[in-house]
Amino acid sequence: MQQAAMIPSDTKLQCRTVWISDIHLGSPNCKAHQLLDFLDKVDCEQLYLVGDIIDLLAMKRRVHWPKTHNRVISKLMKLSRRKTQVIYVPGNHDHAFRMLCNTSLGKIDIRKKLIHETADGLRLLVTHGDELDYAVRYSRINRVIGDIAYDALMRVNRWVDRFRSVLGKPHWSLASWVKANVAQAEQAINAYQLAAFDLAEKKSVDGIICGHLHYPTLRRHRNMLYVNDGDWVENCTALIEDHDGKLRLVKALQQNNDKTFTYSDVTDRYTITQQ
Repeated sequence: MQQAAMIPSDTKLQCRTVWISDIHLGSPNCKAHQLLDFLDKVDCEQLYLVGDIIDLLAMKRRVHWPKTHNRVISKLMKLSRRKTQVIYVPGNHDHAFRMLCNTSLGKIDIRKKLIHETADGLRLLVTHGDELDYAVRYSRINRVIGDIAYDALMRVNRWVDRFRSVLGKPHWSLASWVKANVAQAEQAINAYQLAAFDLAEKKSVDGIICGHLHYPTLRRHRNMLYVNDGDWVENCTALIEDHDGKLRLVKALQQNNDKTFTYSDVTDRYTITQQ
């Protein structure tokens, strides 16, 4: 594994396209400070919001909506009114917005899914990814248990973060560690990715870009590309397309315990090379 390449903190991230997903506004797990900093530092022509932007499911249980969540919404609206084309693809946690597909919220276009063409000619399906859950083959009760377990992990993680902050250490994701080290989770993620390749092949495109799993990945298989842009709950990652069509994953890194962030190119860290 190669060491992540640091992007200078005073450098504007100039790019053609950005994909972010799984922000989960309305949930205490949302890393709104990191996202606001990222949106201030990125300059792009197109911004895709790939689902689970507002966590309507979490808000049914308990609404958590600090000022930073309002600022995220305001920032996205402001970007859409300027030179950035903002496209919103709702997910399963903000599924109510799917009723508005093929319309607009202000200057933000809402689509169920669509095809993005990169600067070098790749045609990539953009979708949230929850339609691929069938590949994991869990019963409804197992999915419910999985959601409860995930929420418990995130609650524990918040306590871990508080303890680490006292020690001056950055955020560490317990949920990401489980996904990477528990065999059943790894098998489910692999099955999901293979189903994504099948969908891309069915749609006659060169690959697929999605979110949903909170598991940033760039993988090539059968001459197709699978990219998961990650999330702003566990990983604080985004997918970027440079002006030459190159795709890369970037990650926000908190500096000590303050609210300043640097960014690293973590493409190599999250790339699966085997076919």
